[in-house]
Amino acid sequence: MIRPVIVATGSYIPSTIVANEAFLSTRFFNKDGRVIEQDPALTMERFQAITGIAARRYALPEQHASDLGFHAAEAATLNGGLDPETLDYIIVAHNFGDVQAGSNRTDMVPSLATRIKARLGITNPDCVAYDVVFGCPGWVEGLIQASYYLRSGDARRCLVIGTETLSRVVDSADRDSMLFSDGAGAVVLEARTEGTAGILAHHSQTHAVDMAALLKMDRSFAPEPEMAADRYLKMEGRKLYEFALQQVPLVVRRALEKAEVPLTEIRKVFIHQANEKMDAAIMERLFKLYGLPKPDLDELMPMTISWLGNSSVATVPTLLDLLQRGELGQHTVAPGDKVVLASVGAGMNINAIVYQY
Repeated sequence: MIRPVIVATGSYIPSTIVANEAFLSTRFFNKDGRVIEQDPALTMERFQAITGIAARRYALPEQHASDLGFHAAEAATLNGGLDPETLDYIIVAHNFGDVQAGSNRTDMVPSLATRIKARLGITNPDCVAYDVVFGCPGWVEGLIQASYYLRSGDARRCLVIGTETLSRVVDSADRDSMLFSDGAGAVVLEARTEGTAGILAHHSQTHAVDMAALLKMDRSFAPEPEMAADRYLKMEGRKLYEFALQQVPLVVRRALEKAEVPLTEIRKVFIHQANEKMDAAIMERLFKLYGLPKPDLDELMPMTISWLGNSSVATVPTLLDLLQRGELGQHTVAPGDKVVLASVGAGMNINAIVYQY
């Protein structure tokens, strides 16, 4: 039986650190265009208490999402000692393509996957490169697509990348802009017929009716007319929180059922770094579904959101790479350990993978 196995990981964490204090002089507005008069220090304090974010990373002005993705991909192939020419597929998850600094206009032609393939110097035309736009769960969905290619025998080795420069599509007048960051992560998935490691099962959903607009592009909250022509990333925070809390545990449970793995056997959950409070509530709700006591979240759920922010499709692969490099503190995995990868985001899309090391 063919199993898709992660054989290499890589990530690129931008060097520019933007702490919460950088926003103390920012004027934020409500949806109706009224300035928020709340004390900036109190705004920062409440923001950090809810989201867990103390800082985030931004790409350098000359860098684009494809550049970050290339660096993550290059790191993965080097870390695995792999020849890029042996890749059968390059799947790149993103949502906005390459965005120039100082603009929020997207550039997706040619695809980011094609750009990264060219940067890697791959001449093999049978290495197929394409993009996935699936909201924040895009990288997890790319991994699911790659697993199908491997299981079918169509491919032996796939590179799956998640890359984003969200700092260039957010509304600087909206407090939610502080959530988002830039970064990239990548893994190489390979077909193996020996051993027990690999993807055991997965499950994905799209909740479009009544939910599609929870994350979308819309006008700026700022009253300045020069910002009226562009569109920025917007979210219905409270509704999104409630949706994720209700639906994500059900998708994870379905993936576990498909894998015939009890929740008690899951050692780690690598969940999209969207909001620390929300992620914790999702895990507690999941354990409640099984009639289990609240888990030790510090042990179960590695988190990077406090210092990396929410980099959308890049959060889960970055977690995996940091784990591989021993940079997640006490978090480690051993052969035979079972873990869950899960994400939720625009669409509204949800997915989960059960993986065994």
